[in-house]
Amino acid sequence: MAAGLAAGLAIVWPVSATAAPASLLAHRAVPAAGAAEPPGAVAPSTPPELAADSAASASQHVILVARAVAAHRLAQEQAATRQRAEAQAAAQQAAAQQAASQAASGSPQQIALSLLGNYGWSDDQFSCLNSLWTEESDWDITASNPSSGAYGIPQALPGSKMASAGPDWETDATTQITWGLQYIQDTYGSPCAAWDHEEADGWY
Repeated sequence: MAAGLAAGLAIVWPVSATAAPASLLAHRAVPAAGAAEPPGAVAPSTPPELAADSAASASQHVILVARAVAAHRLAQEQAATRQRAEAQAAAQQAAAQQAASQAASGSPQQIALSLLGNYGWSDDQFSCLNSLWTEESDWDITASNPSSGAYGIPQALPGSKMASAGPDWETDATTQITWGLQYIQDTYGSPCAAWDHEEADGWY
């Protein structure tokens, strides 16, 4: 029995003795907060699934930003194009009105003939214009169609449309002719084309 007790006491390691071998330690000591990691320690890595999701999200964000920038640039370009077109139309109308105001005085036919060049037409277009407006109003400034309400030399419908060419549209031949020539250019391209339509359909 004494031998058994002695054998049992032999496995107790004295506190004051040399530190126990590392093989007897169950766990590695945990460094205190703020202490440097021991050499060879490996930082935890991001799981592959999270890394893939993060990359996909970043890529989608870049695509959305690029699309937004492209849409903004397109809107700016379209707005600039509209502004240029509106400015050009306004300039052409102002030039036509200025030319009309400086036109030589005379009969409505003479005024119309003097304005043809402002629209890029040669004098040979006047024969068609003369036939057209003789048919429509006989070049009468106050000509009014009782059934439709068309008014003036070009028979604008309604007559108040001619206010875009001047406030004196009811009584001034130059204002009426200026409006009528612009209408012909915008709608038919030339007096002869407008006259062709008049002959075919009875109106222009």
